[in-house]
Amino acid sequence: MSYTALYRKFRPATFEDVKGQEHIVTTLKNQIKAGRTSHAYLFCGTRGTGKTTIAKIFARAVNCENPKDGSPCGECAICKAILAGASMNVIEIDAASNNGVDSIREIVDEVAYSPAEGKYKVYIIDEVHMLSIGAFNALLKTLEEPPSYVIFILATTEVHKIPVTIMSRCQRYDFRRITIETISDRLLELMEVEQVQIEDKAIRYIAKTADGSMRDALSLLDQCIAFHFGQKLTYDKVLDVLGAVDTEVFSRLLRVILDGNVTGAISLLEEIIMQGRELTQFILDFTWYLRNLLLVKTADGMEDAIDISTENLLRLKEEAQMAENDVIMRYIRILSGVSGQIRYASQKRILVEMAIIKLCRPGMETDTGSLADRIRQLEEKIENGIPAVNIPGAGTEGKYEGSAAPPKQKMQIELPKAIPEDVKQAVGSWAAIVGETPMPMKAYLKNAYPSLAKDGSLLVIVQDGLPADYFREASHREEFENILSGFMEKEIKVTIQGPEPGRNPEELFPDLTKVISQAIHMEVEELEEEAGDNVRNRFFT
Repeated sequence: MSYTALYRKFRPATFEDVKGQEHIVTTLKNQIKAGRTSHAYLFCGTRGTGKTTIAKIFARAVNCENPKDGSPCGECAICKAILAGASMNVIEIDAASNNGVDSIREIVDEVAYSPAEGKYKVYIIDEVHMLSIGAFNALLKTLEEPPSYVIFILATTEVHKIPVTIMSRCQRYDFRRITIETISDRLLELMEVEQVQIEDKAIRYIAKTADGSMRDALSLLDQCIAFHFGQKLTYDKVLDVLGAVDTEVFSRLLRVILDGNVTGAISLLEEIIMQGRELTQFILDFTWYLRNLLLVKTADGMEDAIDISTENLLRLKEEAQMAENDVIMRYIRILSGVSGQIRYASQKRILVEMAIIKLCRPGMETDTGSLADRIRQLEEKIENGIPAVNIPGAGTEGKYEGSAAPPKQKMQIELPKAIPEDVKQAVGSWAAIVGETPMPMKAYLKNAYPSLAKDGSLLVIVQDGLPADYFREASHREEFENILSGFMEKEIKVTIQGPEPGRNPEELFPDLTKVISQAIHMEVEELEEEAGDNVRNRFFT
């Protein structure tokens, strides 16, 4: 006898065997017991959640000669005939391959004939959203006023494509994604029947990967059993079969990305690829890991929602202190974009490498979403001290003979070793702060810049002339301090002064915003050089 796949072998035969859809099962059983069944049902929900299975059980239950508590007995002649697919009372139609008007007209013609046996003729139309507009119109009148012995069950994964005129004539039932716990319990129960040894951790990973689909879970489990036939299924073996990556690897990858270590991140990706892991699954799992990290960081008591071990939860809580919410959400946005492209990409590895470089180097991006991450990295560098910033061509004088490019010089910008947190925050938000000010103050601050006073407070250098005269008035200085304090949500001391006559103000007080811009510029240059070296090494070594 040929082998039967697990999802077919263990397809529920009664309502009691259905898992995860109790709200639908209870309603249908009550309708059958009370004799209040409808003439048309619309079953909608994601794949593998039991739509067709429940439709077939319902078709047997309404025709069963001896129903038990609303469920089919499975022993009468009609139940056995329907189970064997030999009954003329249950007609199953695949709308994906029979979506034309002619197919529906055949149904309309058949409806006129009463069932040869049993009480009802049940039409199960799977993937009904695939029907053409003409087919829907042909079905409409019959669906509205069918004979008393006809029941239509329409099943779809894309309910938004169903015309409103069809939906309004059906009782709609939304099938939920099945929980990880429900899938895990069902798989363990079936593995006892099949006498297959499997670790609980492996079962839970399969249940999570199935994404709420019992059929997908059984198919994945079938695949793992076949690959390691006769052996105990461990967590590592399941990861090997599915091409997945262990959670510990995601933790290592996140930490090197937060450090901005492009080399370390690409090396770790190389290690993952050499282990034969599937890059599509890797991106999905890493995105899920970041989702868990965001939940841990933003809410308390999320242990049940993220469904991980105690050891991994402790690691997540530690990493939650290392990254800001905006940074994590930026990572998730980038990876979500990659997950939508990688399925159709011919060079998946290059696509993933580009995404990882983006995560490590937010300075490469010009969108506002990367701003928080760029500020975080620069603040860390400022805390550790920035002794010098390289400016291409800075400090060079005179002309160069021929076409030789001028050599790169280093412009030394000495900063205090410890900059107060309030000043760092004000420098990082300087453009936004100026944007909050009214006219004419905004105009006078247009060319001003923030620096650091000798006492460690915020110093604002304004241009000589009207700007300096404007801020000499105490009322204007007080107004700016109030705006600044409101933006920072704390009182902050600020000094406003003009330049000294005959001297460049930046010789005495460096422009901290310019230092940040120069640091970003150098980071991009270093990354371009590093990327060029990597390309040359890959193609010419």
